[in-house]
This record gives sequence, C-alpha cells and structure tokens, in this order.
Amino acid sequence: MYQPLADLLRPQTLDEVFGQEHILGKGAVLRRLIESGNIPNMIFYGPSGTGKTTVANIIAKQTNRTLFQLNATTASTADIKNIVAQLDTFMAPNGVLLYLDEIQSFNKKQQQSLLEHIENGKITLIASTTENPYFYVFNAILSRSTVFEFKQISAQAALQAVCRAVDYLEQRTGLTAQTEEGALEYIAGACGGDIRKALNAVEVLFSAGQVQGDSITLTLADAKAVTQKSALRADRDGDNYYDLLSALQKSIRGSDPDAAVHYLARLLEAGQMQSACRRLMVIAAEDVGLAYPMIIPIVNACVDMALKLGMPEARIPLGDAAVLMATSPKSNSGHIALDAALADVRKGRSGDFPRHLQNVHADSYTMEREQGYLYPHDYPNHWVHQQYLPDELAGTRYYEYGANKLEQAAKQYWEGIKK
Repeated sequence: MYQPLADLLRPQTLDEVFGQEHILGKGAVLRRLIESGNIPNMIFYGPSGTGKTTVANIIAKQTNRTLFQLNATTASTADIKNIVAQLDTFMAPNGVLLYLDEIQSFNKKQQQSLLEHIENGKITLIASTTENPYFYVFNAILSRSTVFEFKQISAQAALQAVCRAVDYLEQRTGLTAQTEEGALEYIAGACGGDIRKALNAVEVLFSAGQVQGDSITLTLADAKAVTQKSALRADRDGDNYYDLLSALQKSIRGSDPDAAVHYLARLLEAGQMQSACRRLMVIAAEDVGLAYPMIIPIVNACVDMALKLGMPEARIPLGDAAVLMATSPKSNSGHIALDAALADVRKGRSGDFPRHLQNVHADSYTMEREQGYLYPHDYPNHWVHQQYLPDELAGTRYYEYGANKLEQAAKQYWEGIKK
C-alpha cells in the first residue's frame, strides 16, 4: 500500500523534529515535560506541517500511553464516548492520550464532554489548532491546558528535511540524484514553512526526474513546477490572512516601503487582490489622511485601475499606491477627531441644535422668531464668530492640528483670521 514520503520520514525522536528549538531544544520547557513523563493537557497552536502531530506521537511512545487520534472536523461526541468506554480496561491500562486535531471545529458541548475526563487525569488531551486558541477554544478547556506555539519552519530547517528526504529516496531507489543548483533550496523556501509540503514536493520531483542509468536529474525548473504557490498562507478564515493585512497597514503606517511591497506581494500572490485594494483605501484615509489629502483620490484611482485591469497588470498601480503612501507624511488627526466626537455621542452628550443652525423652515408657519444665523460669506475672510456646537458642548475640542506641513499651514491661516 502506498505510504506518503512525509509519513515514512516522520520523526521518531525529539532530536529529529526540525525547527521548533524554542520549545523542543535542549533545556526547553516542552522537551523537559516530555522527558519527565508527566504530561499535562496541552494545546499545540501553529501552522500545518510544523510537527504538532509528530510530537504527539512521540509523547505517546515515550510515556507508554495508548494514543487515540481524532479530527474534530469529522469526529462526534459518540467518538469521544467510545474512547471513554475503554478507560480502566486492558486496552488503556495507563490511561489515554487523546490527540484531537483542529479542536476549533468542536462546538462548546463537544469540548465540554471532555472536561470530566481530563480533570481526573484518565484522559490526557493534546489538542492542536491552526487558529488562535484564545479565540477558538472555550475557556473551560483553556484553563485546564498549557498552550505551546509551534512556529513556521524556517527555510534553513526545511532544507535539512529536504536533503534527508533526497538521501532516503536515493537509498530506496538505488539512484544517485544529480541536483541542479538551487533546486532543493527553492523547495525549502517555497514550502511556506510546511515540512509536509516540502517532502511531498521532493517525492513528486523524484518521481518526475529524468533517469539515465543509475542517476536521476532533479532540475530547478521541475522544483518550481511542483511547488507552485505552496509558500502562501492567506486563508480568508485564518489568522494568517488578517496578519497579512495588518502587516501591510502597519508597514505603510511605519513608512517602510520595502515591507509594504513585500506584504502586498504576498496578498497578490495568494489571490487576495480585492482585500489588498480595500485595505489600501483604508490606509489612505486612516494613516496618511490630512497630511496629504490628495492621497485619497489618488489611491482610489489606483484601486479602480487595478480592478479594471486584473492581475498581473493590477500589481503596477497597487505597487505605486503602496509605495506612495509609505513615503508620504502621516496624520490620523481627522479620524481621531471623529472618534472623540463619536464617544461623546454614544455617552449621550449632544444637546439641542443652536437656534441659528436650525433649518430655515423653522422660521415659517408656526415659528415667528428670527433664526439669527450669520452667513460667513458676508464677512471678511468668509468667517464670523458664532457658536456651532450645542450649548452642552460649547468649547469642546475634538480636532487637533497634526504636526505635518499641510495641517500646520491651515492652523496658521485660521489662527490669523480668528484673532
């Protein structure tokens, strides 16, 4: 029966696990826990292909515990009951180690069905998730578990796994690999930190390689063909998608054009052009704003052009927009002023409209008194002193001029007139 290479080469000891030195390196806390044999309930959080399932298997082996594996996307409460039924039997003399993959797919009732058994220690739960457990796992489970974060595998660590896979396939097939320069490095970098994807790519590359005698040629072009877009992580329902959008905005806000185009490129390569367009328009108003007001129609025009052109040409106006905003002066004074006003409105601070600001229809029919509104265009510099805020808020300041050149020029202009 066919067995994937990634499964054949699954690490059997902690020393064989790549790229998680922060929790599994010598002296790291998770490694010490595993070596002690006293395994608490744990939640493994991190991207796919980073070793979560592998470590759970190693824990079961080293602690001599019966391992049950469930995937929450397909499992039910009945599956948990079947596991509970085996407790205190010869099937599980030392208790059960339950590895529950994608725990975020279990609803509250399903997660709560585990509580009694993980509290009395008969079931040790190791749950894994690719989503932030503090958002997706219920507090009752979180409070009884220790969270360990598995990091995305670096290209350097992935390269070690790729080379190991090539060595294994050479031994299994009896062929000597003639590897074109950069081919294995490309796979390691393009796997997006997912060891499983990297090993799958090596397996396909080896299967498609040109065999001559007792050697097989692995080319860079074939490596690119079998990896394609495997490095991209931008699932709209996952943390990484929102992390990408956040990184794009914070890079532009921080005036780093290099980081801005990097994150924009990742969004575009992941097929998230519309999301990138929306976020660029938000950035124009939120982060550049009144320091360069023309940025708003400029970015709007770039986005409109991109949507009309489609990829790959859309990258041109979007790249211009990202770099222009990253290198523009910044001001958030406009929306800060509005947020302060919204806060007052939500607290009920409003009051009646000043009489002179009411609609002129109030002066007709039943209302006989004069409105008293002073028309600014009838006065020098098109300004005249009068109260605009309700009496309850008279004198309140929401807007503070930003320190940029444009807003400071406006401040100087109005201060000169209003004196």
